[in-house]
Amino acid sequence: MNISIVIPLLNEDESLPELHDWIVKVMNENNFSYEILFIDDGSKDKSWSVIEALSAKNANVRGIKFRRNYGKSAALNVGFAATKGDVVITMDADLQDSPDEIPDLYKMITVDGFDLVSGWKQKRYDPLSKTIPTKLFNWATRKMSGINNLHDFNCGLKAYKSDVVKSIEVYGEMHRYIPVIAKWAGFSKIEEKVVQHRERKYGKTKFGLERFINGFLDLMSISFVSKFGKRPMHFFGLWGTISFFLGGIVSFILITEKLYKSYNHIPTRNVTDQPLFYLACVAMIIGTQLFLAGFLGELISRNSSERNNYLIEKEL
Repeated sequence: MNISIVIPLLNEDESLPELHDWIVKVMNENNFSYEILFIDDGSKDKSWSVIEALSAKNANVRGIKFRRNYGKSAALNVGFAATKGDVVITMDADLQDSPDEIPDLYKMITVDGFDLVSGWKQKRYDPLSKTIPTKLFNWATRKMSGINNLHDFNCGLKAYKSDVVKSIEVYGEMHRYIPVIAKWAGFSKIEEKVVQHRERKYGKTKFGLERFINGFLDLMSISFVSKFGKRPMHFFGLWGTISFFLGGIVSFILITEKLYKSYNHIPTRNVTDQPLFYLACVAMIIGTQLFLAGFLGELISRNSSERNNYLIEKEL
């Protein structure tokens, strides 16, 4: 099968028939073999009934329905696991992503050899309250991930080699960072394509400004887990040792100074009367806690069932 199209959705019953017909038109014009996977993320409207009707009409349509709303990451992760195509394309269900982009995205994967192609909605139809935070979010992600050629990490329109989606796990709200997850999984051929951004035709957006705050927290989380998930002591142990060492040095200097002045009958304050001594004690306590956190992290990591899971590209 050439293409699997994964479409997560929440309360989009009005747009689904039009989106389906548009995708089918593009598939038929380009003679693609395909499947469309609608992932219903706990919709309360008639979305599932529409999916059932589309599946009855078109054997290439499949659907998965969650009992409740789990979020876009969960929908994508389940959809990725169910795909059968050589190329996987994701898009939103609100008609803001154009299916006309699919042939070029498919070509960039199959002919140009990219592992992942992310859409860039260079011209957007969103208010400033959304576009400005989006620019800041993407700037921070580029700096932390090192993927400097992407301008829009959170664009729903993306294309992947099947190996990519079968090798990564998307959870929480990590769908914003799929290119970052793919890169740290060893898929470095990541490119961008300028795509059309259409105004929303039906319904209203399901995302608020809180997604930007959550986005930055998720970025910090995924950066840490990717770098130190299998070796937590390298992070906690390092900073714990530094903190304990600095606190110990300061305490040693203060105590040595007190002994020297007392021995030579030089007036001096008690060590416990100096604020610096308490700061040094706090540094030593924090250092001990960080070191213990790293030690416990190592114990958990070494007992994890995934501690020796590595992605193998080729084998003879």
